[in-house]
Amino acid sequence: MPQILIKLIEHLQADDLGMQELAALISTDAGMTTKILAVSNSSAYHRNSRTVGLEQSLVTLGTDMIKTLVISESVFQTFNNFPHSGSTDLRAFWKSSLTAAVIARELAKKMEYAQVEEAYLAGLLHNVGRLALLATAPKEYAFNFCARDDEDLCAVEQRTLQITHSEAGAWLVERWHLDSFLADSVLYHHEPSSRLAQAHPLIRIVRVAHLLSTRDVDQEEVRGALGLCGLEEDDVGRLLALASRQVDKSAAHLGIDLTGADDVPQPPAYAPQVMQDPVQQRLSEEVRNLVLVSEVGQAFARQQGENGLLESMTRSARILFDFDNTVILLENPTGHALVGMPTGEQQRIAEFSIPLEKGNAVADAAIERRLAFVRRDQPSLGLAEEQLFRMLGTDSLVCLPLVSGARCLGVMVGGLASWQVASCQKRERFMQSFGAQAASALETALAERGYARRQIAHVAEEYREASRRVVHEVNNPLSIIKNYLSVLDDKLAKREPVVGEMSILNEEIDRVGQLINGLADLKPTPVNRATDASKVVDDVLRLFRATDFVPPGVHVAVDMHGAPSDIEGDADILKQILVNLVKNAVEALGGSGRINISNRGHVNRERKLYLELVVSDTGPGMSPEVLANLFSPVRSTKEGPHHGLGLSIVHGLVKQLGGLISCRSGSAGTTFEILLPARSSANMIASAPAQAVDSV
Repeated sequence: MPQILIKLIEHLQADDLGMQELAALISTDAGMTTKILAVSNSSAYHRNSRTVGLEQSLVTLGTDMIKTLVISESVFQTFNNFPHSGSTDLRAFWKSSLTAAVIARELAKKMEYAQVEEAYLAGLLHNVGRLALLATAPKEYAFNFCARDDEDLCAVEQRTLQITHSEAGAWLVERWHLDSFLADSVLYHHEPSSRLAQAHPLIRIVRVAHLLSTRDVDQEEVRGALGLCGLEEDDVGRLLALASRQVDKSAAHLGIDLTGADDVPQPPAYAPQVMQDPVQQRLSEEVRNLVLVSEVGQAFARQQGENGLLESMTRSARILFDFDNTVILLENPTGHALVGMPTGEQQRIAEFSIPLEKGNAVADAAIERRLAFVRRDQPSLGLAEEQLFRMLGTDSLVCLPLVSGARCLGVMVGGLASWQVASCQKRERFMQSFGAQAASALETALAERGYARRQIAHVAEEYREASRRVVHEVNNPLSIIKNYLSVLDDKLAKREPVVGEMSILNEEIDRVGQLINGLADLKPTPVNRATDASKVVDDVLRLFRATDFVPPGVHVAVDMHGAPSDIEGDADILKQILVNLVKNAVEALGGSGRINISNRGHVNRERKLYLELVVSDTGPGMSPEVLANLFSPVRSTKEGPHHGLGLSIVHGLVKQLGGLISCRSGSAGTTFEILLPARSSANMIASAPAQAVDSV
């Protein structure tokens, strides 16, 4: 479909197309711009010798004429390029189409139908399926392309090609994915008027426009259809005269020669009697079905999302098998029932379910994986079938199981008239192949939905884990802040200076803010900066010593001086590591013992230079069970929901700095050895004394 026509329809559906928008749209298409300029400068509109530009041309023609030209020219450009259209006399075809378009627009105005241009387009396209059949089967359809457009033509098309021009046209329009009843209006323009009394206005408009634009039509049939659009017989002559004038004018502007269109003969439709070998006929049908199924499968694969796929399945089934209405029931997660899936106008089906148990025709089709036909007058119908008959408004149902491999995903239920059942049964294998293609596409969509759910669950779990980590880490500075507030209270009571304590409080409050802000980043980005590890150790000890957190019986010894202590990494991260390790060591000592923090200098491991920091205590050591899961989140013997996370967080922080951590523990105590990337590794390796580099 031409892009200019797609955009025009979008604007018309949004009801926001003014002259400015029309000008912007037309200026993007060189061919359309040329057409508009040619019409506006023609003798019908232009009175002087000066040539006018596009903007003046649009003002001269007016909005309605511009819309008509854009729609008509786009359609003619598209379908005149169909195969074999150049070698076929299209005068009668285009005159009938233009007449139907003009009548449809006038009927839309009379009925106050909001989308007047949509009605014009629907009338213009209502018989485009005939061009499609000519392009697809020129040999078989060449004679009937010019045949009289009546019910006999549809019957001959169905018998010779297994598809009518109404179905072919609707199939084409469906592929444009318009948010409209345009395809339905094309599909049902040969339906008896009695069936369309409650149909959508666009369907009724196109039905009446088709009858009034057709030569040699049954006048009784016309009279029976007038009520669909509120017309009287006296209106017909006036409407046809108006259409004739506008068609001649439009044809002249579009450069279409309709001279002699009424003289083109329109013989009755003809179906030659072909004595075909039954085996050959069956083989041809199977090949045709394979091609159709392949095309359907490709159409399903192009759909985006589960809802789009379900919509495509129901549309395709309605066109291919002439279902009046279609619903889809899928197996629920427990596998005990079939649940309705809302599509299009069938929204209430979402509240409908059928237990998967024997004795129910729809459930039996799913359980036995076979096609089933159900009639309204069939004895002992269950309540579920009666509800489906009422929902679909038909007297027969086709239950098509959606089978993929060894699994039945659900059932498609189509409604149709009883007289259609016999022809539908002849296409059973085709319907089963259609069901298999639909099931395969649906299984892929369901798998993608399951993957998306797993991804969401994974992100949610990561966020929960990050939240637990932040809550755990925030407790450390909050404990320090709480203790410092106590110290601050004592000093203020004694009127002692509190500058140092206030500085520490500010630092810890900032750290709390940084930890909480880090919650937004599930995977924090490492910050590469130079840090003096000795200064960080001093800051950590200052935090602990100035409060009551370290009991009097616990001695903390530090040996950080006399060796290089610069690392590549963020000071706040190193601070978190040391706070956790010292806090754990204090708790392990239980009121008495010794904690050592030392700098063992540089270590060369796998051609990378690290600084080794050691935090050890003289506590009772860890049990083998705890050591086995040391750096994983485990349930701690401490109280509180977030205990047991400390060492797993330490491990993650060390990795974030690009370092390594190991632990030794026994009855004499526990030692953590941390390797952190030394600053300017390459330069320091070159200049470091031999005794400062330990080979590991």
